[in-house]
Amino acid sequence: MTEIILPLEQSDISFTASGDTTVRRSVLPSGVRILTEEVPGSQSVSVSFSVAVGSRDETNNHFGSTHFLEHLLFKGTKKRTAMDIAVAFDSVGGSSNASTGKEHTSYYARVQDKSLPIAVDVIADMLTSSLIDPVEFENERPVILEELAMNDDDPHDVVHEAFSTAVLGNHALGRPIGGTIETITAVSREAVWEHYQNNYRPQDLVVVAAGGVDHQDLIKLVEQGLLEAGWDLGIKAGPVPRRLLHPAKIKQGKKLHVIHRPISQVNILVGSEGLSVDDHRKYAMGILNTVLGGGMSSRLFQEIREKRGLAYSVYSFNQGYSDAATFGLYAGCSPAKAQEVTELMIQELEKVAVSGITPAELSLAKGNISGSLALKFESNQARMSRLASAEIVAGEFLDLDATIEAFEAVELLDIQQLAQDLLARPRSVVAVGDVTEALFEKFVS
Repeated sequence: MTEIILPLEQSDISFTASGDTTVRRSVLPSGVRILTEEVPGSQSVSVSFSVAVGSRDETNNHFGSTHFLEHLLFKGTKKRTAMDIAVAFDSVGGSSNASTGKEHTSYYARVQDKSLPIAVDVIADMLTSSLIDPVEFENERPVILEELAMNDDDPHDVVHEAFSTAVLGNHALGRPIGGTIETITAVSREAVWEHYQNNYRPQDLVVVAAGGVDHQDLIKLVEQGLLEAGWDLGIKAGPVPRRLLHPAKIKQGKKLHVIHRPISQVNILVGSEGLSVDDHRKYAMGILNTVLGGGMSSRLFQEIREKRGLAYSVYSFNQGYSDAATFGLYAGCSPAKAQEVTELMIQELEKVAVSGITPAELSLAKGNISGSLALKFESNQARMSRLASAEIVAGEFLDLDATIEAFEAVELLDIQQLAQDLLARPRSVVAVGDVTEALFEKFVS
């Protein structure tokens, strides 16, 4: 079992994780953090450059800047055009992408191990030397607006965004990750440039690689890439502090929100605040979600889809952040069945709160989670993401064995008490489709 604390002030950490992989962490004098998980025999590497700034960190005239930057960093640097960046990865059969989250932004690639120097050099160049060219900026604005329009055409995306706002209210985590039509239209190139300068600095940067990678080699590659881009790594700085991990005071946004759309299905989410990332009950939550809505044997799937044929897609989830979270039950069904399906979802959670789950369900869920995690972490990209999250969010690394042990320690009463807690929290119902508020009023009264 490997459970390691990653203090910001400790510059070098090395340990062996499950599967005989070697995990190393170094903090450079400039505040840059570099982490690797060397996987014996792997001939590929997944590498990411991340900063702990997301949509929740936008203020005043910066709304939309985080998402804008994700696009613009691929549009050219002092020494590379957008085509040069694309060709660099295509020429070695690699892939690259980026993701904007509510609490961090990542630029990542997957390449053959011998092509790691190319990947590091290109991403370092992108992250440090983006031109944020005014012409490219205005060219990209309509592209982002088209992306938002595409998401708005997907009722599944719409209901999840609206659910976050309904549950978390005016908290910054309740805002859409990608911004809105209004914020993307209004944000200026100067505001995005300021956001870039304030949040893309050595002390903000976390570089993580997993697979066929040597730790010392990666340090040299990162230093070389950052220095060539013009960063002064001689200025000493400590890494930026991690976010405070304690629950925020949340004021519920809306109990009931129906977005009227003339579509064949209604997308329904019912739920409440969930468990934030440092809540010790997160392992119980994993098992509750597996039993309740995690697969074909789950209660929601069996009751709503298999026995009654009321929905094709039905599941439960917990989306946790540093100081807040959402817990939801989702189903997509015909408008005529919306009320019945909503009632059934709530009833299944109530049954767990009243009677708990069975020993057989607990055993099945633990086996499901154990197997799923083992398969998941055969991927270098999953290992990379786990290590990045450990560094950026909680400062604690749990390998596969430690994680499975934590799930194995969950008992029947833990699940029942968690369900009781979730039911006691203020409930929100959000629906997107050809339905009226009257169908759902009894669920939030």
